[in-house]
Amino acid sequence: MEERERQCNGEDRGDVESPTGRSVTAGEPGTASTWRNGECVASVSTSTWFTPSFNFTHCRTLLETKGYQIPEEDFEAPLRLALDHPSIRRYLLFNSNIFNVIMSPLLYLVLWCTVYSTIHMYLHSSATDFWVLCLCVSLVSVLLTAAINLIFHYSNKEINMNTDVRLVGVNEHMVRHKLLLGVADWVQKCRGNLQLFCVHWDLSPCLTSLTEVLQDSFVRDQVQNKLKKRMSHLVLVTEVTTLDPEAGEQEEELPEEERPLLEGRERSASTSQRDDSKLTKNFSLMPDTTLSHQAIAQQLLMTYSALYVRLLVSNKLPVPPQRPSGAEKNHSTSSLCLCEYVELKLLR
Repeated sequence: MEERERQCNGEDRGDVESPTGRSVTAGEPGTASTWRNGECVASVSTSTWFTPSFNFTHCRTLLETKGYQIPEEDFEAPLRLALDHPSIRRYLLFNSNIFNVIMSPLLYLVLWCTVYSTIHMYLHSSATDFWVLCLCVSLVSVLLTAAINLIFHYSNKEINMNTDVRLVGVNEHMVRHKLLLGVADWVQKCRGNLQLFCVHWDLSPCLTSLTEVLQDSFVRDQVQNKLKKRMSHLVLVTEVTTLDPEAGEQEEELPEEERPLLEGRERSASTSQRDDSKLTKNFSLMPDTTLSHQAIAQQLLMTYSALYVRLLVSNKLPVPPQRPSGAEKNHSTSSLCLCEYVELKLLR
């Protein structure tokens, strides 16, 4: 993992070979136009595994050395909103691979005790039965632990509502600077920490290609059925505050001399009423099929951008059985382009 990060940031030696094949000096300012789609430009790790938080300022500094001039309001502010919330940091901790490694032996012990106490009641208390019982319990516990770990492993290849979806808004800002962001982690030598990856990506070829696929290969009803089948479960739950418009209008219409003296107390009461009026609202990530094909393609690419980056840097991208339109459709250095991944994931 550390080797991958040094290779991405070009920090392993003073004179390094860039991902494009050119020899450059580490830290020397470059130009964003020299990068190709799918090449990792920069990455930062969390400070510690127990408190997963990223140094966004350092990441933006690394990008500046690579030729990317990104304003703070397009980079640090959206990232802090997406990944710096305490609940998200707790989720990153408990959902990390190293935490799963630590929990595996504990899960095995819990399963062993549970299965043993359940089966022990149905066997006679003899030495032979005891060893048979221990062997059976160990085998069952190993199988259950392995099955649960496999479930977690394959679920990591699906879109994550707490990280990938929260980075969609960030990537909408970053794609203007030809960058896509994603969060990934590894476990190496019983060590692991999360990393934020910045990958160069020019979205225009993928947007054109996916728009052509939506226009030529399917009719609108077929597209709607496929998207509904594979994206209907992607629902984002957010809190919304309902305001009383009549109360707001009365408060604005009162002249200054008629306002109550206990204004602060009334404001606090209105604030508590506003907190009580918070409701949850569901937002579906499935695009509206009444929009244009280009708008649908744009929304699909942005929705799966962070997931694609995570699978790309983790070398977990699926291998298609055959390319839909030949090798010229691949717009990246990887085996599978972003538009190809969306097409394989949703439209086939």
